[in-house]
Amino acid sequence: MAKFDYSKVKDPLYFKDNVLPAHSAHVAYGNKGELFQGDSSLTAYLDGVWKFHYAKNYQAVISGFQAEDYDCSVWDDISVPAHIQMEGYDAPQYANTQFPWDGREDLVPGEIPERFNPVASYVKYFEVPSHMKGKEIRISFQGVESGMALWLNGEFVGYSEDSFTPSDFELTPYLKEGLNKLAVQVFKWTSSSWCEDQDFYRFSGIYRSVFLYAVPSLHVEDIKIQTLFGEDLREAKFSAEFKLKGQGSLKLTLRDGEKVLFEKSIVAGDLVKAEENIDNPHLWSAEDPYLYDFEIEALGEEGGVLEFITQKVGFRKFEMKDNRMLLNGKRIVFKGVNRHEFSSVSGRHVTYEELLKDIVTMKRNNINAIRTCHYPDGVDIYDLCDRYGLYLIAEANMETHGTWDAYIRGVAGKDFILPGDKEEWQPMMLDRVNSCYQRDKNHPAVLIWSCGNESYGGKTIFEMSELFRKLDPERLVHYEGVFHDRSYNGSSDMESQMYPSVEQIKEYLESQEKPFICCEYSHAMGNSCGALHKYTDLADEENSAYQGGFIWDYIDQSIYKKDRYGQWFLAYGGDFGERPTDYNFSGNGIVYGGERNPSPKMQEVKFDYQNISISVGKTEFEVWNKNLFVNTDTFACIAELMLDGKVIERKSLEVSVAPESRKSYPLPFEIPSCPGEYVLTVSFVLKEDTLWAKAGHEAAFGQGVVKKVVKAPLPLKPFTIIRGKNNIGVRGENFDVLFSELSGGLASYRYAGKELIQAIPKPNFWRAPTDNDLGNNMPGRYAQWKTASMYLTHKGVGEERKGPEGTWYDNPVLKEEKDFVSVTYTYSLQTIPEAFCQVEYKVFGDGRIETTLSYDPVKELSDMPEFGMIFKFDADYDNVEWYGNGPAETYADRQKGAKLGIYKNKVMDNMAEYLVPQECGNKTNVRWGKVTDRKGRGILFAGDHMNFSALPYTPHELENAMHPYELPQVHYTVVRVSAQQMGIAGDDSWGALTHPEYLIDVSSKLEFTFTFRGI
Repeated sequence: MAKFDYSKVKDPLYFKDNVLPAHSAHVAYGNKGELFQGDSSLTAYLDGVWKFHYAKNYQAVISGFQAEDYDCSVWDDISVPAHIQMEGYDAPQYANTQFPWDGREDLVPGEIPERFNPVASYVKYFEVPSHMKGKEIRISFQGVESGMALWLNGEFVGYSEDSFTPSDFELTPYLKEGLNKLAVQVFKWTSSSWCEDQDFYRFSGIYRSVFLYAVPSLHVEDIKIQTLFGEDLREAKFSAEFKLKGQGSLKLTLRDGEKVLFEKSIVAGDLVKAEENIDNPHLWSAEDPYLYDFEIEALGEEGGVLEFITQKVGFRKFEMKDNRMLLNGKRIVFKGVNRHEFSSVSGRHVTYEELLKDIVTMKRNNINAIRTCHYPDGVDIYDLCDRYGLYLIAEANMETHGTWDAYIRGVAGKDFILPGDKEEWQPMMLDRVNSCYQRDKNHPAVLIWSCGNESYGGKTIFEMSELFRKLDPERLVHYEGVFHDRSYNGSSDMESQMYPSVEQIKEYLESQEKPFICCEYSHAMGNSCGALHKYTDLADEENSAYQGGFIWDYIDQSIYKKDRYGQWFLAYGGDFGERPTDYNFSGNGIVYGGERNPSPKMQEVKFDYQNISISVGKTEFEVWNKNLFVNTDTFACIAELMLDGKVIERKSLEVSVAPESRKSYPLPFEIPSCPGEYVLTVSFVLKEDTLWAKAGHEAAFGQGVVKKVVKAPLPLKPFTIIRGKNNIGVRGENFDVLFSELSGGLASYRYAGKELIQAIPKPNFWRAPTDNDLGNNMPGRYAQWKTASMYLTHKGVGEERKGPEGTWYDNPVLKEEKDFVSVTYTYSLQTIPEAFCQVEYKVFGDGRIETTLSYDPVKELSDMPEFGMIFKFDADYDNVEWYGNGPAETYADRQKGAKLGIYKNKVMDNMAEYLVPQECGNKTNVRWGKVTDRKGRGILFAGDHMNFSALPYTPHELENAMHPYELPQVHYTVVRVSAQQMGIAGDDSWGALTHPEYLIDVSSKLEFTFTFRGI
């Protein structure tokens, strides 16, 4: 009788013991009726409550627990599927490249942690369902992290280490009548953990479903479906190959809706194949994910149905031709995202509802591709991508980043790198390729296989790529790591790099050796994704060898946790006390964790990824249909004309532009001559309901200002000046203001008898650093602008004036003009070298205060994060409305996806839910913005394409908090108006700077003018 030997767990050659061969992920039903009911009589799920024991290492496990007579009934209960760290045992640990045991135990490959290496012992008591008795019984573990040993009724069944693909075992020899005892021991870290160093939370346990399945007298072990084309896409060969066990026959039917394309029977054998020519197949693509139904009936020798299986079939051809990747003969562009399987509730056990929300969100935002980073996902996502239309790079389970990171930093030798050329690691890696391929080979959505992620180079990875090609010559193979080690450059069919600049991509394209994709780009950590359009513009160039990329990444890896006061928040690395950790580097999503809602970054992603571009000019608009297969007339085209942000006319247009074509149309409206700003918006919306959105959902838009008619100036109102000894007062219609010489600014603004401002407005040059800012040391490089914002002073500045007892300074300077009063303050910015700025207030009789901030750049000082003014109002003014870009926050380098319009929300709504509080809520191209109380009273700001922000906190308060719960109670509404704020960047989050054109230009004098008044 075989026995389990724990000492083998650290051996990379011991990764499977008595595991059944990998196979396609099909579901067998007892008959067609069971399929409709969604309940197979051939399957019995063991999901639910199991008995459980936790030990911090193998020395602490209960020896012999798997014995049939050992009573586990008093053990704890645990839910399956689930990670033990999400069920109260051990703690979630987030780590990026560093191994989770680094610094705790000194290990090399071939060793595993011993002091702390949690072992989870599970027991499940079950009886074989009566309708499954008399058949061969197997068990399938869909996902166990990272190693598992299995016993049934005290006998060792087998062992497996691949965390992300199924492990099936034969149970029949070990079963008995009545109650059976299934025992599983799960090891957090095994030899394979050296190759599972992905940038994610480190979990363990049985986290995907477990089920028994019965094998009838004729069983379909494996299905391989191919749709094969020559040069003519109007002719296809449908091929289906089956591995069978038993005697009987197969009845095969391919359906196109209600139409039967063919029906045939074949006699069972160990390996049988059926082929049929299909004329004019309806081709599958993400734009038009058309699927056929393939029915397989396994018939016993007496003709009865033993198994009924259906498979969705998509006819498509993916190839490399003339150095370009082509889908159905057209150059494809991947508008993709990397997607970790992650739930803030349950870790890598993602519910179907969460998964479906992800797919729907992607489709609604023009995302057309997913890279399954960096392991095979649960099976459901592949089915959904087939149905909804999303391309897949299906990645095998491999990342050894920590090994070669140590090498390139010079703290380990090259022999530390895995898998490299080490023969003892090759069988495990090849097995993972085979498991990845076998399970997911029948999905039309899978266009590219990937060997894994960030594992340097070497012979083993090359052999992995060759195995993929041998198993599946109809798809391409991807691997990025050859960028770091060109010794086996053929490991990847395309050039794939992470986070190159657009300039670096262009430089590569001059070689034209291979087509180029960014398997990771636009690092979406916190407030990010600046200048994304530069990458998508490059992909849009005619026949460009750059064929798109995959944003890193889709969702923040954050976990619900309670703070010390019992309030839920989204935790990140280190919040569970785990060390080592990489802290908030877990938060890189274009959707938030938690409820999986889009972050403000998604607005830009949707626009840059849209397949129809509309350019609006003064007399016409141009439509560029970037779709490969779909005419624009499959959408409804809607045009709207706005006057000062309000729609005054709307009409439907007939716009028919063929795929990959452009066409211009005259403006659809006669533009009036009334004063104001006229804006045309052209949108393409769904004509009919789809799986992922209702009719009317906007898929693409373009917008432009088509006319401006200047308004006549308002009549002037009288005003009165009060010259005090320490203050200057100005009074006019329904308002009065007070300028303080002692305090150095506008001390009071009363409108309709009510004081509005809570603090003297001051010049502001700072923003709360974003994650990208911290990564490129913006706070260090720009630190003087923070101190300038906090500590600028009017004291000792201005025109000198001799007094009876010393020198005084005239600051502010008062000038009375015919139409207004001018009050100008000069401030020392307390910088080295010394610099100054001026703020001039022009007070008009109607209550308007025209404010001009000016600064003469000092060449030794850099540009600044922001150039504007900051105001503090009572928090009762918590309603925001603006005419400018929206609805989501916008920045100089992330505003193309915004629409010019009038928007309103609450001040708190502008606090983006980034894991770490940081700059957020800015609005660009604002014509006017206002904050009001519940009665509609407050203050209105107006300017020429200014930036506007209304938040509950100052930049400094945001900067001081590492979690939202660390922010103070809300007392104020903080309004910032500025000429510009530097872009938020995002090429990467560890050094990439804001692109120069999105910095504030300090080559000449800066001036910023805006007005404000009470309302």
